[in-house]
Amino acid sequence: MCAIDLLYWRNVKQSGAVFSSVLLLLFSLTQFSVVSVGAYLALAALSATISFRIYKSVLQAVQKTDEGHPFKAYLEMEIALSQDQISKYADKILLYSNTCMKELRRLFLVQDLVDSLKFAVLMWLLTYVGALFNGLTLLILAVVSMFTMPVVYEKHQAQIDQYVGLIRTHVNSVVGKIQAKIPGAKRKEE
Repeated sequence: MCAIDLLYWRNVKQSGAVFSSVLLLLFSLTQFSVVSVGAYLALAALSATISFRIYKSVLQAVQKTDEGHPFKAYLEMEIALSQDQISKYADKILLYSNTCMKELRRLFLVQDLVDSLKFAVLMWLLTYVGALFNGLTLLILAVVSMFTMPVVYEKHQAQIDQYVGLIRTHVNSVVGKIQAKIPGAKRKEE
């Protein structure tokens, strides 16, 4: 199952489990430190695996069977990353990092005045968002949005597209008026 299927709730049980687990983790992080949450999760996992191992050992002793270690299949699995996988992910990270640095350089050194002004307005708006919310709250809102918005859009696509088109037309007209009044802000025809 891929992430898109989880976000669109194709399998309700799996999507619900992932959604509730992620939200529980994020809410835990709002109350406890990362170290504490990690330690509690590790203790819970260890408690479950040790209990299961003891249960299987007792069951084997009572039934006088020799099934072996209950996690034998998992212990024998290969979990090492190959050099190709590491190289592939490192190349992707390098590509994204270089693209991000070039874009930030372009914005901060005002290669295009309109784009730099948009970026400045975005940063100014983010100062207000930062004053209202902390990072974990924004992350919780993002997770809730990721699991709800695709389904809402899928069910009400026609109405949403109509309103987005109206908003886009209005924003483009306002941006055009602003660009017409700012000297040197007119875009080149592409």
